[in-house]
Amino acid sequence: MTRCLFLLALLISALSLSCRQDTEEQRILGLFDNLARLAEKKELEGMMTAFADDYSDFEGRNKAGLRNLLSGYFSGRTGIVVNRLSAEVELEAGQSRATLKADIALSSGAAEALRRLVRVSPDLYRLNIELSGGPGSWLIRYAEWTPISPTELLPESLSLFKKLSPKS
Repeated sequence: MTRCLFLLALLISALSLSCRQDTEEQRILGLFDNLARLAEKKELEGMMTAFADDYSDFEGRNKAGLRNLLSGYFSGRTGIVVNRLSAEVELEAGQSRATLKADIALSSGAAEALRRLVRVSPDLYRLNIELSGGPGSWLIRYAEWTPISPTELLPESLSLFKKLSPKS
């Protein structure tokens, strides 16, 4: 009887896990978080797979230009830490296009260790990203990033930022 109850409980939990699917918003946030982890590891080639072939940014760079920009940034840093503070995802009606607006805190190298010791504030950026593709196959087509101050953070970002930099 105990085995039967155990097998029944196992079956129910397996079914409930298989029925739970990520929403497209969660998949887009997962893509963003994966890019942050890849950036921290300086895995440029892994990052580039998230960008569409017709990618462009606010300064007119294409995918090759972005690769050069990131390569230069990575070569000048001993370590990178990316913290997503908050993000808003909006899907278009047909769900083949989406936008992501996010605040991030970016630290690198010794600055990250110093920030933890003496509470130096990380660099803050607002990202505006356009994606295309659709369910399960999102690619970044356009990106814009702007340095911001703590007073410009999205409301949800402020409490997360305060945990990173309590003196801010």
